[in-house]
Amino acid sequence: MSATTHEESTGAEVNRAVPVSDHPHRGPVLDFRGLDVLWLQITGTVCNIACRHCFITCGPKNDSHPIMGTDAVLQALVAGERQGVKEYYFTGGEPFLHPEVMRLIGATLQRGPLSILTNGILIDTKRAAQLAEAARASEYGLDLRVSLDGTTSEENDPVRGRGTFEQILAGARELMKAGINPVFTVTTVHAQYNGSDGHVHFMGRLRDLGFPRPRVKFIPPFQIGREARRSQAYPEGFLLSEGDLVEESPELLQCGSCRTVTAKGVYPCPILIEESGARMTGSLDEALVPIELNHPACVTCHQEGFSCRT
Repeated sequence: MSATTHEESTGAEVNRAVPVSDHPHRGPVLDFRGLDVLWLQITGTVCNIACRHCFITCGPKNDSHPIMGTDAVLQALVAGERQGVKEYYFTGGEPFLHPEVMRLIGATLQRGPLSILTNGILIDTKRAAQLAEAARASEYGLDLRVSLDGTTSEENDPVRGRGTFEQILAGARELMKAGINPVFTVTTVHAQYNGSDGHVHFMGRLRDLGFPRPRVKFIPPFQIGREARRSQAYPEGFLLSEGDLVEESPELLQCGSCRTVTAKGVYPCPILIEESGARMTGSLDEALVPIELNHPACVTCHQEGFSCRT
């Protein structure tokens, strides 16, 4: 594992590890292996709903990270392409609130595969047709990750908002009719969906709901943002220390090969954009350095072997 700083033979410091929070704890250092994945927070923290478990507290009234300007997104795409990015992600907030989202989708699909994280509520027949056409016109893949946190309205709606279960399924069905099989993203806030048996049951219920070939990504809750209030915050001392990383950690942890761009700058990952001290720099090129994993959420990723990638 790398030291906290890397130095040339002259003694000048280069590639100093950047902490991912302002916590005084000194966490282990994760080397940067190259920019494989670029996350773009195109609508910042602006969302059409306010989920009770949202780890970055998105909602209609939260513009702490505002919607990115179209030119800023296009510039980030150029910078990412220059650094050899292999896949792109749009997130928010709700990406389909961006006024030029289809233009940005087209520009991204000229460069590589794109996944869009959405609640699906704003996807109607017209939008689904536009997305299907964009997918057909590109040599790269387009994935739609649709968030759903239960197999009934009784499970989902107390977490995501009244009426959202049916609205989410309606958007996902429009995608299916247009020829796009969505990836359902499930945060396991309900204990019965933890573990392999719970995963199988959830997928079976999706088949019952009209999705014959369900694609599902299960996500562990991160005890920050609203989730810290809904359930509980991370306990004191829940942190990684030197020696905790295993040999496979650089390959398992996405933050060794990704960065997130928002209207306010560059962050190590999309989970931490609202965390104090997580902003790395204003320039993507300057953020391609090792990071020091000194935030409790890093423990969740490490223990779960979790990656935000599809």
